[in-house]
Amino acid sequence: MRNQPAANSLPAPANFMNAQNAVVGLRGRDLLSTLRGLTLQSLKHPMHNARHLLALGSQLGRVLIGDTPYKTNPADARFADPAWTLNPFYRRGLQAYLAWQKQITLWIDESNLSADDRARALFIASLLNDALSPSNSLLNPLAIKELFNSGGTSVFRGMRHLYDDLLHNHGLPSQVNKQAFEVGKNLATTAGSVVFRNEMLELIQYKPLSEKQYAKPLLIVPPQINKFYIFDLSPEKSFVQYALKNGLQVFMVSWRNPDARHREWGLSSYVQALEEAVDVCRTITGSKDVSLMGACAGGLTIAALQGHLQAKRQLRKVASASYAVSLLDSQIDNSPAMLFVDEQTLESAKRRSYQAGVLDGRDMSRVFAWMRPNDLIWNYWINNYLLGKQPPAFDILYWNNDNTRLPAALHGDLLDIFKHNPLKHAGGLEVCGTPIDLQKVSVDSFHIAGINDHITPWDTVYRSTLLIGGERRFVLSNSGHIQSILNPPGNPKANFFENGKLSSDPRAWYYDAKQQSGSWWPEWLSWIQARSGEQRETQLAIGNARYPAMEAAPGTYVHVR
Repeated sequence: MRNQPAANSLPAPANFMNAQNAVVGLRGRDLLSTLRGLTLQSLKHPMHNARHLLALGSQLGRVLIGDTPYKTNPADARFADPAWTLNPFYRRGLQAYLAWQKQITLWIDESNLSADDRARALFIASLLNDALSPSNSLLNPLAIKELFNSGGTSVFRGMRHLYDDLLHNHGLPSQVNKQAFEVGKNLATTAGSVVFRNEMLELIQYKPLSEKQYAKPLLIVPPQINKFYIFDLSPEKSFVQYALKNGLQVFMVSWRNPDARHREWGLSSYVQALEEAVDVCRTITGSKDVSLMGACAGGLTIAALQGHLQAKRQLRKVASASYAVSLLDSQIDNSPAMLFVDEQTLESAKRRSYQAGVLDGRDMSRVFAWMRPNDLIWNYWINNYLLGKQPPAFDILYWNNDNTRLPAALHGDLLDIFKHNPLKHAGGLEVCGTPIDLQKVSVDSFHIAGINDHITPWDTVYRSTLLIGGERRFVLSNSGHIQSILNPPGNPKANFFENGKLSSDPRAWYYDAKQQSGSWWPEWLSWIQARSGEQRETQLAIGNARYPAMEAAPGTYVHVR
């Protein structure tokens, strides 16, 4: 398969975790248990240790005399500064680090640990190796240069940033300058109004931006884990504005950020609230059916809603369904971090969230950060503390750090879905008192995945596509989790893969897929327009007599911390 690792190879450190890990969490006792196992392995097999110590000593000897046996990954920005290759001191330090890293990996690979224990050990080793990188120290050549250029003030600025993060960011380096953004001011600025509100959501209707519009509205359902404005960050990145300018009537769900009072909100509660929003869209527009678009956990919610409507014989309310980086098939293969998850871990995660009433988004954010520690932790460690610089003003990172919470019941439902994978079986999941059978959901669907997505792996999103009935289309973007959604036309690096024949094996599909340049947005637009009914003169009024405009977008719920 193109651009894919060998079947028996272990994933790179960035691929050790996924969305399930963020929801389940990692217990310290599980990590300590793996460290104890490594310690016992070391004590029981001294000859194994001696062999690798001798090999390491030999490699360090080569390094000391100036040999450079190891090459860094060209994509690894940690060692991009020329000093790491031109300066004898830094060159030897880097080579010694790479020799140590390689020998630790070989020590684990060649041990007599079981395959699962080796995978756990490699996960721990990757975290430790990344943390011990020489680029993370004050001897980093970038830090030395900044020290001289700033007259020493970089050290004091870095200490101030560290102190502030210890107090206000739970000890992790800040990823974004939060003072640079404000929702409703320079984020989520597309004109619209809240036309409906219930306990769980606000429904926003956006002001049209085209002379004609299609009869069937589009309702976008964001994940409950994050806030809705990922679809409306800035005018040039706004998926909402792109849809509006091309004649679609657009509605948006803004989920309420729950607290401990809402611990009993489960998947059925969200499906009921979403069904109410669908009926409001139909009433305002006069359309018999609505197109749905769900992202990540929002995709799971719209799938559950359609299964519920199908069981009630009301599936005619849905014209089409689009899924962006959404997992319905929760079986994720080749994820060593899932080896830390067992029955006890799942029950412990449930118990913690029920005691607190919610799963705090900051806890999930920390796990997401450890999915890609060099990019999401150590990169900012260097920038904020060693260089003493402010983190960047980046809208995507601001959204990513605008954390929400999950109510305990929904968290428990997600854990059960990860454990039992019920949507793979007819009647395996019950929502609002009705059994769900996705194969009977005959609505046409469009599915987007990201080839570099570490949160919802693309092959699992592909298998999720196969669970649904009806006419299905699957597109694989060359991006990661968020960039797969924020993929406006005009990006010269954007491309995607498509293969009209959906085989049971994602690798076989990818082997025969054709690569196309550009964004998937225009492909989706043609697809959704063909399923959005007739065009008519644009109705400028927002809401109607029954559901009048209540307040300007982005509404109230998006501001709840």
